[in-house]
Amino acid sequence: MRLIFLGPPGAGKGTQAKVISKKFNYPHISTGDILRESVKNNSPVGRQAKGYMDRGELVPDEIVTRIVVERLGRPDASAGFILDGFPRTKKQAVELDKEFKKAGIGIDYAIYFETSEPVVISRLSGRRVCEKCGLNYHITNIRPKKENTCDACGGALFQREDDKVETIKKRLNVYKNQTADLIDYYKDKGVLETVSGDLSVEEVFKALSVLFNKRINDRS
Repeated sequence: MRLIFLGPPGAGKGTQAKVISKKFNYPHISTGDILRESVKNNSPVGRQAKGYMDRGELVPDEIVTRIVVERLGRPDASAGFILDGFPRTKKQAVELDKEFKKAGIGIDYAIYFETSEPVVISRLSGRRVCEKCGLNYHITNIRPKKENTCDACGGALFQREDDKVETIKKRLNVYKNQTADLIDYYKDKGVLETVSGDLSVEEVFKALSVLFNKRINDRS
């Protein structure tokens, strides 16, 4: 199953990607992770990306797309993959489709995690991060044993600037403006499916499992 997960920050894409990756053995591919890996490995396209990153500039879409496609060409992605965080714009989606066409592959589903603003704000504003080891907590969902102290290393917990309410609202507005055309693009291609990101992890996974089983049965 080849999947693209779409949705605003806090919609639960990353959580579901991890669950599905473990269940179906599909690699969870985060563009931020593979961009850093490509640079670390000093691949040709990684060296190109590093030049922009060292100058504090955004890496151009065509380079990011090539890094994504390079990662998707590995053996572990041959049976399927979960793309999380890319594409973010219609332009990126078009470039990605061009590369997929060259590789002779296509997407099964672009899954949009439709999530309400209050839920996103609750999830992100309640997040706390350990200043030493980076472990994530939540003031209601994943509380540390000792207040404001990491269970793993004893480091102090803090709230990231981009997890503050006003910043979250700005991030959501940017996402909506940036991705409206992207959602329509995948809808027009007939591969868009929408799930409610407001549901629990278990409920979302159940809905996705029904969707995947239907596709598998259709192929049988």
